[in-house]
Amino acid sequence: MKTRIQIISLLIMLITGSWMTPQQASAQHVSVGFQVFYDELSPYGTWVRNPDYGYVWIPDVEPGFNPYSTNGYWVFTDEGWTWVSDYSWGWAPFHYGRWFVDPQWGPMWAPDYEWGPGWVTWRRSGDFYGWAPIGPGVSITIAYGSSYYQPYNQWTFVRDRDFGRRNISQYAVNNTYNRTIINNSTVINNTHIDKSRNVTYNSGPNRSEVEKHAGRKFTPVQIRESSKPGQKMTNNQLQIYKPEVRKDVSKERKSAPAQVSDYKDVKTPARRGAETQQQKPYQPPKAQPSQQPQQKQQQPRQQPAQQQQKQQQPRQQPAQQQQQKQQQPKQQPALQQQRQQPAKQQPTPPQQNNPSKNTDGEKKSNDTKPRKSM
Repeated sequence: MKTRIQIISLLIMLITGSWMTPQQASAQHVSVGFQVFYDELSPYGTWVRNPDYGYVWIPDVEPGFNPYSTNGYWVFTDEGWTWVSDYSWGWAPFHYGRWFVDPQWGPMWAPDYEWGPGWVTWRRSGDFYGWAPIGPGVSITIAYGSSYYQPYNQWTFVRDRDFGRRNISQYAVNNTYNRTIINNSTVINNTHIDKSRNVTYNSGPNRSEVEKHAGRKFTPVQIRESSKPGQKMTNNQLQIYKPEVRKDVSKERKSAPAQVSDYKDVKTPARRGAETQQQKPYQPPKAQPSQQPQQKQQQPRQQPAQQQQKQQQPRQQPAQQQQQKQQQPKQQPALQQQRQQPAKQQPTPPQQNNPSKNTDGEKKSNDTKPRKSM
């Protein structure tokens, strides 16, 4: 009897173990390689080979694009201030890898393996918060230290009362003031360690401090992992694709972009911006529909005023006729005298009796010749 019980218990354990194994495997992070970046970002930009960083990506964006500033905003999550991009490809370049700016070709992105809410360095100066992308190859220790400085034009500063707004780019300070702000700033170093991924990053300004200056509360947004590339913000949740990236997942072939361009074939930011259409669909101005009915309503209102003018005209006609009748007898003798005066005192033509005026006329005609030649 005991033997049967032991056998049954062993069978139950085996069945339970075989059922639990796939469930645990599905809960683990999905592992991918750089190939997912090469394939998913190719439709939205150009891959080139950089001598320092390998394959780098140049996005097809409008002129003036600035990473972590254009078409996006910061939201507070359990992992700190997280950048939410309005670009469909924003799940990758703003959470993996590093951005750098080439003087000729503009912003470029170099892939990397670690996921973070936003790979930027933070600073605080008086009434301002500021951030700038961390360059490739820069360690976290250096990036979050006081000695790390990015070029002044790569920083974005906003007033502390405006930090956390959805349209954050509209509140950015003109970068001509960045030098003064940076020289009077201190580093924000709120280091956070993600033990599940063994990743260290800067979570940004303190939440309670931001709420104090902004005058409102920030409910933490929950991050949910998506099963496919992309991101979506709904119901105070950020669904985003954040797989675990590791080197050379496939040993059969080395990952690489399907198409790699030479620098000489890459268009400048001005040309790319002129030829690239905005990814958002066109929306007609909201003011146009409201203006049309107003014009239709205004037309009938003008008609009574016009009718009043027509009604007033007959009242004015008798008075005008009386004035005209009274004035006509007085004006007629003066008109007759004016008609008779030319007949009695008809002057001789000036051209026949005054030759000096003829010479003046010749001078005038000579003066016009140089003007015509010019």
